[in-house]
Amino acid sequence: MAEINPSQITFARVRRRLTKAQLAKDLGVTSRSIQNYESGASAPDPETLAKMAKLLNFPQQFFYIEEKMPTIGEHAASFRSLSKMTDAMQNCALNAGAIAFKINEWIEKRFNLPQADLPDLSDLTPEEAAATLRRMWGLGNAPIPNLIHLLESKGIRVFSLAEEAREVDAFCTWYDGKPFVFLNTMKSAERSRFDAAHELGHLVRDVYSMQHGEAHGPEMERQADAFASAFLMPKESVVANKPPAFTIKYLMKLKRYWGVSLAALAYRYNTLGQVTEWTYRNLCIEIAKSGYRTNEPEPMEHESSQLLTKVLDFLHSHNSGRGEIAKNLSISVDDINALTFQLTRLSVISGNATTEISSRQPPKLRLV
Repeated sequence: MAEINPSQITFARVRRRLTKAQLAKDLGVTSRSIQNYESGASAPDPETLAKMAKLLNFPQQFFYIEEKMPTIGEHAASFRSLSKMTDAMQNCALNAGAIAFKINEWIEKRFNLPQADLPDLSDLTPEEAAATLRRMWGLGNAPIPNLIHLLESKGIRVFSLAEEAREVDAFCTWYDGKPFVFLNTMKSAERSRFDAAHELGHLVRDVYSMQHGEAHGPEMERQADAFASAFLMPKESVVANKPPAFTIKYLMKLKRYWGVSLAALAYRYNTLGQVTEWTYRNLCIEIAKSGYRTNEPEPMEHESSQLLTKVLDFLHSHNSGRGEIAKNLSISVDDINALTFQLTRLSVISGNATTEISSRQPPKLRLV
């Protein structure tokens, strides 16, 4: 008879951002009991396990999986605003990322996905790295229509952050030689695009530190911001399209052109020395007074994942869906929704597990 894997209990509890005391109270047991369950000193009886599975929203089978869930080292992921992030919040996000790794493994067994195509640009300044990557990827100096589509075409796996980790801006990491980016899709589309470019900066400039577990500092975050700004708004084009006056009216047209926030565009012109400090300061005051730092004016539509949409469309056409993935991985459909929902159309994520997709000839997903 299969035995309960105590590490799965810990994983599920952390994923739901519960302390041992909170879980014990909800289950009606002592904190010592939870400690024993997670250390393997004892196991929950069938009734307690059923209640635990319901509380933590994991199928009971999940707790019997012998293989431990993937782990992300303390410094293997890039997190912004670490000072504002609790350990519980960070660990919740990391465990959500581990589930994304399992989802990606499931997809890769059934589909041929793009392989990673990321250079190591750690020896370049953020500005130089952004310009170099644009040249290598043949982007020229034009705006990037859909950043998520671009990242996916280069082998980067993009998932959305779960609501439980909504305080997290975004983060990226490597797993099994593959780069992953997790985006907070509850933010404005403009800020989410900037976050995606920020994480791309980490992936191409901080390769060694991420893969060797070196700590991330404020300077690394500032440089990733500088990369994102230069990557989304290349210097030559931004200067060539300098507005006749630095007012919100003129910048609004340019913000739509580049797909960035009003504040990010103003900051870019300031860093390039195209606007005086006095004008820039007054512009920032006007943006803040208008509420445009929290509510982006004339917001653009959120970008979606082409890869996940194509996968789920294919499953849907075979009378399958997200339930197929959940069943195979012994996780809840809610966890799949949390990681993909805001990145796919609602119509393609419905469906129950009815048909197993053959892995003999994996279909190739063409990303454009």
